[in-house]
Amino acid sequence: MTIQLLIGNKNHSSWSLRAWLALAETGIPFEETVVELYVEGSREKLLAFSPGGKVPAIKDGEITVWESLAILEYLAETSPEKQLLPADKAARAHCRSVCNEMHGGFMALRREMPMDIRATRPNLPMSQDALTNAARVDAIWMDCLQRYGGPFLFGHFTMADAMFAPVIYRFLTYGYEPGDASRAYMKFMRLRPALQAWEKAAYAEPWTSERLERRE
Repeated sequence: MTIQLLIGNKNHSSWSLRAWLALAETGIPFEETVVELYVEGSREKLLAFSPGGKVPAIKDGEITVWESLAILEYLAETSPEKQLLPADKAARAHCRSVCNEMHGGFMALRREMPMDIRATRPNLPMSQDALTNAARVDAIWMDCLQRYGGPFLFGHFTMADAMFAPVIYRFLTYGYEPGDASRAYMKFMRLRPALQAWEKAAYAEPWTSERLERRE
């Protein structure tokens, strides 16, 4: 059965990218519906699909799952052969920990470096909290790449790569320079066919949203 995926603007919706990338990288069959966010009628469209009223959300037959991390856990459970979680117990716990850290934290980074793939804003001032968040992401990436040997964070594609993918674009847009290993990881990820397809679609979108952009 093909999964139905509801997502928002590809240029801006970082949470949508996480669920979409997990499906695209693993080859799990899905069909996407894109809803322009924060316009008249968009809220009603989201609520018709998901009780959370936000993106992303999936329908798998009669089952509806919303929130990115819940979707990734659901996919890992229902398609274990895709190895969205590492097989090793310790690595699996590590993967879940960094995924949950990304899901629940990094508020200053999200606020001051909103995902905006089409933009280039390297000279905007950043608070110390945002820079500390960015340095923590860099440290997570470097630790994982060293510990598991790359090229993905846990050797092969996992939930962690999906959860951290939007930060790649945040760093690029706002000119944050992580360490050498993290820069190599960013380059590797952007060469993946799935992310290239997402970027192409983001540039092709006709929509703009002042609510989702940082302009100052």
